[in-house]
Amino acid sequence: MPTTNLADGPNQRQAGFNLFLVGFLILFLELACIRWFSAKVVFLQFFTNIVLLAAFLGMSCGCLAARRTTNWLALFPGLALVTFAAVVTIMMLYSNWGQFAVDVGHQASPQEVFFGTEYRNPDLAKFVVPIEAIAGLFFVLIALMFVGLGQTLGRAFDAYPNRVAGYSLNIGGSLAGIVGFSLLSFAQAPPVVWFGISCAGIVYLLYQDKALSLLRLATIIVVVGFTAYYTDRSGSHDIRWSPYYAVDLNKSNGVITVNSIGHQEMMPFSERGSSYSLIHLLQKHSGGAPFKDVMIIGAGSGNDLAHALRFGVERIDAVEIDPVIQNIGIHNHPDKPYQDPRVVPHLDDGRHFLRTTERKYDLVVYALVDSLILHSGYANIRLESYLFTEQAFQDVRRVLKQDGVFVMYNYYRQGWIVQRVAEMAKQVFGCDPLVLPLPYKETLTSSEAVGFTTIIAGCNPRISTAFRDRGQFWLNSIPPENLAVDGFEKPQDKAAAQHGDWVPLAPAKLVVDNEGAKQSTSDDWPFLYVSGRLIPDLTVRSMILLGVLGLGLVYLFKPKGAWRPNNRMFFLGAAFMLLETKAVVQMALLFGSTWLVNSAVFFTALLLILAANLYVIKVPSTRLARHYAGLLALLAVSVLVPLDTFLSGGIVWRYVIPCALALGPMFFAGVIFARSFRDEANPDQAFGSNIAGSVIGGLAESCSTLLGFRYLLIVAIGFYLLSAWMPSRKG
Repeated sequence: MPTTNLADGPNQRQAGFNLFLVGFLILFLELACIRWFSAKVVFLQFFTNIVLLAAFLGMSCGCLAARRTTNWLALFPGLALVTFAAVVTIMMLYSNWGQFAVDVGHQASPQEVFFGTEYRNPDLAKFVVPIEAIAGLFFVLIALMFVGLGQTLGRAFDAYPNRVAGYSLNIGGSLAGIVGFSLLSFAQAPPVVWFGISCAGIVYLLYQDKALSLLRLATIIVVVGFTAYYTDRSGSHDIRWSPYYAVDLNKSNGVITVNSIGHQEMMPFSERGSSYSLIHLLQKHSGGAPFKDVMIIGAGSGNDLAHALRFGVERIDAVEIDPVIQNIGIHNHPDKPYQDPRVVPHLDDGRHFLRTTERKYDLVVYALVDSLILHSGYANIRLESYLFTEQAFQDVRRVLKQDGVFVMYNYYRQGWIVQRVAEMAKQVFGCDPLVLPLPYKETLTSSEAVGFTTIIAGCNPRISTAFRDRGQFWLNSIPPENLAVDGFEKPQDKAAAQHGDWVPLAPAKLVVDNEGAKQSTSDDWPFLYVSGRLIPDLTVRSMILLGVLGLGLVYLFKPKGAWRPNNRMFFLGAAFMLLETKAVVQMALLFGSTWLVNSAVFFTALLLILAANLYVIKVPSTRLARHYAGLLALLAVSVLVPLDTFLSGGIVWRYVIPCALALGPMFFAGVIFARSFRDEANPDQAFGSNIAGSVIGGLAESCSTLLGFRYLLIVAIGFYLLSAWMPSRKG
């Protein structure tokens, strides 16, 4: 293994620059890995916290190994090559071998539903790999990639005499990293740019360390080249990187794939997609006037718009969160719905738009809102999680006109999800919704698998009365065939249609045979796709596996001889991770689940840490007891006061106070950390222990599906109390 002479370590000036540069590189590379691995490793997009925790673990191990002679940064090229080659190998296997399946929590009867993972039945495949095995493999490989940067960071901390000033330089680098990556995300830069920048910084550090050889340079170039690798060579695919996904448009058929999972298809009105017309046909043939003012959340590439425009709407507010998918719809949809002057496109989170609009609507549509990625690596919520809560439905009710209609349609996968949504709609609107499965089912049980289902909510009785009085509604699979026919009148000769097939629709009777259907979702517990207040078995297995692997790596990299972790710093790291989780979910609720809000939260958190460092430098006699008291008081208020308390009112009540409750604790926590870190005898070991604690905090976040986000803070309070009880190791 390559070694380093520790006696030739960096001088103070070089150490300061390294603290800044490594801060930049770790955060930048971490974000790049979260984006790329979630897009390229099959189904890992639902477990992006694994990439985040792996980066933290690698950084921790590197700090712990700061005084070892093995130069782990020199091993980065080889480790990265193995990791990226493993990604490409698994991607090619899954793409080209139909008998290769990945089991994601037994989707035939799941405790948690993951859209798009059910298409290959593990029971029929010849070779099945559980997702936790893939997650464990890349958890270790990605962690090893970050050890070298962590080791460089630990050595720089050891060489820099002023601990808090050095930590401030490191935070400054992290701020630069998040700004830089956010700018590249806004520009929709491809991965080859992200990893090119990251690897250029690593090449510089290797050169500084006199460890840059021609072989290592060539290996790094190959690694960057892997990020530009794509299996299709037909020329029919247009691949772009939005801030959320790798978006692949098949120009030959209009199919849009995101992160290697089929997402949507642009359908010409003349050919298919009649389900998008259904609500307008029901309104028309039940005697209602055409919907005039319409909001469509999840407007996507424009299918819903194309159908609504055929039925006399006057204005459509088309809300879509992904700029690339919206752009594809604007320029590529065959019916050009976005070109119609009646369509007003909005690039925004659906819940945020609902909360902030002052317009009133005849129809609000949730149009196949089913993101295929987590909102962030810090919390187990998806981009649409805050659309499917009781409070979100109350927002819909607020923007509807007196006789307005609320429609949701999707491939919901499980009966208990449909029943849960229908029950929440009943509670909020006070009327039984209509549930229309396609194909028609007389009854729909909680425990059965379901396909495309439309849920019509609101207290306008017209459509339900038409079903009661006139029976089934007939829908043709070719949209134009429905325009001249009253669907409530059974076609005398179904074969007389020029094209397509007629299928019947009617409200299904809901039969509850699964407790999951009774568990409503809220802004505190927004887990629509989890069957109840529990930690799913898949999550438990993953936590155990990652915990064991993490302990093994820490043991491998710990300092030689007798050693025990710095307990105070460890618990501070675990608690702070949960503070970040709380901030991420609360800001998503207040300002929207967009990538810009995420970036702003992390940027603000780093600024608060920097402010805490400067405070400790200016006030060296800082007493920790006061800051622990302030921190615990703010956390106690957050536990006692529900999130929805702040969803209405003026600016101060609606935004300022909840922001202070979510972000304020970070300043107090930053002061406690900086004050403790300043006096530590071994800064590399202290920082390594702190980051190791962050991994435990990240694993503890999985308890949110059991506790909700408010009561998850009780775990954070426990960690902070343990940190206060632990003695510091003063130098």
